[in-house]
Amino acid sequence: MVFTTYNQIDIPAIMYGTAWKKQATKALVEQAVLTGFRAIDTANQLIHYDEALVGEALLSLARQGIRRDQLFLQTKFTPLSGQDHRTPYDPRADLTTQVNQSFESSLGHLHTDYLDSYLLHGPYSRFGLGAEDWEVWQALEALYRAGRTRMIGISNVTAQQLQHLCDRAEVKPMVVQNRCYAVLGWDRDVREVCRSREIVYQGFSLLTANQAVVQSPYVRGIASRLGATPEQIVFRFALQLGILPLSGTTNMQHMKDDLAVLDGFALAPDEVRQIETLAV
Repeated sequence: MVFTTYNQIDIPAIMYGTAWKKQATKALVEQAVLTGFRAIDTANQLIHYDEALVGEALLSLARQGIRRDQLFLQTKFTPLSGQDHRTPYDPRADLTTQVNQSFESSLGHLHTDYLDSYLLHGPYSRFGLGAEDWEVWQALEALYRAGRTRMIGISNVTAQQLQHLCDRAEVKPMVVQNRCYAVLGWDRDVREVCRSREIVYQGFSLLTANQAVVQSPYVRGIASRLGATPEQIVFRFALQLGILPLSGTTNMQHMKDDLAVLDGFALAPDEVRQIETLAV
């Protein structure tokens, strides 16, 4: 099962997220890929990620026969406000230079000469898009046109910002990655922009941000009937809603459970509609 972007690039339908893994990053990425994950998400931001340890895992996996071209690698340019003192670029440089320096640093960390997906980690502006956002986006567009990344996208974005970006950008985003809250209709407004613009929507914190739904009697009842876990029901729901889920589990059995939702079972349309409204 895959999601296909408007520029006809396939993304595996579930992605392993590497945030907050710290020194366990290498072992967990290796375990996730050996379990069956083929898409890895990271960022060049040492506060929450260790991109270099992702790269060490990739080297180990290559020695075990899993080649770079068998994997989908996604990382991010993180603005200065999201960094600590360990910036992967010169903080005094202009933004285009910062993007290019961070990109080259990511290639070095990941031991690759191209990326599958490169995201702006979040807009500089809380509302709308400012001059900084447009300069960074144009730098991402240049990397895409040069063939150095197969797609570009944005994370932590509002529906209004995304619509504005799509209206004005020469290359519109292929992917969006947002934290996905059930109380906001599973980010319905942003997903609607993505649907209308043929953008792949990636959802993170599907489980951790929505424990009331995961543990609800309705979801637990479906899980019991299907012989699945409540977490699997939520991931399968997300897939059927058009959300590409990120899993950040550190448990091998949960990795297997997450991958099993791709082919193991399906929810009825009325079940999808009911889960979508549980917390709204």
